[in-house]
Amino acid sequence: MTQTPTRPARNGVDVPTLFATLDAVRGTPSLADFRFRASNTWISGTHSRTEIQGFYGAGQEDTSRTEPFVSDADHPAVLVGTGQGPTPVETLLHAIAACLTAGLANIAAARGVTLTRVRSTVEGDVDLLGILGLSDDVRNGYRQIRVSFEIEGDAAPEQLAALVEQSRRRSAVYDVLSHGTDVVIDVTTP
Repeated sequence: MTQTPTRPARNGVDVPTLFATLDAVRGTPSLADFRFRASNTWISGTHSRTEIQGFYGAGQEDTSRTEPFVSDADHPAVLVGTGQGPTPVETLLHAIAACLTAGLANIAAARGVTLTRVRSTVEGDVDLLGILGLSDDVRNGYRQIRVSFEIEGDAAPEQLAALVEQSRRRSAVYDVLSHGTDVVIDVTTP
């Protein structure tokens, strides 16, 4: 009888579950269809609050989150806000860093690489002339976003760099930022 070797958890990633998920989706591609949701409420001025709780995925509505994740957004005083949270464009920087880091941890675990340190710094350049409506020639969003990683682990430097590259290729947030996504806005009024 042949025994399949079991893979232990690595980098905080449950490797057996990761591979079981890959096999399940490979066998039933409809399990890959997910719908994430967020609900935002205006508080005052530029301050708003977003709640994230349920989502649809793996063929069913998720009910494992008993309490919503809550995140406030605001602008600093220099941008007419009260500083009650990061600006929405700063939250976007968090999203790209977190997505690339999560992918990096999963890919490293799948490849048997133990990470000992991962840190990223993300910067983005915005010209307010567009946002403020002072120039139609300046875009409203980031002109460029730069992500810099510092990584340590039990692999050669080129292997660690390859993990980041694979994470970039598979990152949903990187894809949205670099290729754009159709955004549909619907408005209901009384």
